[in-house]
Amino acid sequence: MQIMTGGCQCGRVRYAARIDSDAAYLCHCGMCRRATGGVSIAFRNIARADVTWTTEEPDRYRSSAIAQRGFCRTCGTPLTFEYPDSDMMDLTIGSFDDPARFVPDQNVSIETILPAWLDCSHLPGTTLADHASTRDRWLATTGKLPD
Repeated sequence: MQIMTGGCQCGRVRYAARIDSDAAYLCHCGMCRRATGGVSIAFRNIARADVTWTTEEPDRYRSSAIAQRGFCRTCGTPLTFEYPDSDMMDLTIGSFDDPARFVPDQNVSIETILPAWLDCSHLPGTTLADHASTRDRWLATTGKLPD
């Protein structure tokens, strides 16, 4: 069991979570796509009792007849997917401070998967440092590139 931390982009909502494995999953449902603006979302399923909100709890909205989602009202970061009647919840992998630990072990809602986005490893890539317009804005504004 390891304690991992995470939170939203602006830092208003922070958490500590007891993690017992590297397992995570990708959800491809249309509701998750719309809620996040992404082609899928990576989640870690975890017992609610294993999550401690260390600053303040996320804001929540009822995203469907059966579920709610936690987010930061200040910066908009999606943080959770929750069935209100369950002792389990999902934390977004991207909200962990060290998301590289996790490894996807399944796809959920495969009937709505967007196949073209499953494996993009064949596409050319650019580092942030080589993407001139973004790099130059960061350097002019903050003097450094973000982590």
